[in-house]
Amino acid sequence: MDARPVFAPDAGMVLGIAATAIPFARTAEAEAERWLRVLRLHGEVGVALQALGVSEVPLAVGEGHGRAGELTDGGRSGFANGGDRDAVAHVTEHAARMASQRGVTGVATTDVLLAVMLVYGADFDHVLWMHGTDRDEVLGRLGARMPAAGDG
Repeated sequence: MDARPVFAPDAGMVLGIAATAIPFARTAEAEAERWLRVLRLHGEVGVALQALGVSEVPLAVGEGHGRAGELTDGGRSGFANGGDRDAVAHVTEHAARMASQRGVTGVATTDVLLAVMLVYGADFDHVLWMHGTDRDEVLGRLGARMPAAGDG
């Protein structure tokens, strides 16, 4: 019998808060920004992101961002405009699958982060860059790695 993992309280909180924030995003990059803002405040991922200096406001201003670093309508389109796909459900499903494949009984914020990286790809990478870090630095800080293709 393949039991579905239980979500740790901090991972559940991330998903709950994201469920209230994600529907208001206009672009995939805006969704990715919201995920990062929630993740940086909770669990092991939050500790790692804060240790890397990831703050609430982006450090760099780039494509899709206005003068104060706020996301504008100019961001790349993608997941947010992808029809009726539920981003939080998609991330939740991937996070649970990753935890199961590792053989653990609980889903942690690291699993949620990996799922967000998988679902949002380059959009999340761009948001990390805007906050002064990158995927490799974050994963290195967590001692985590992305699952091999087909694992997530």
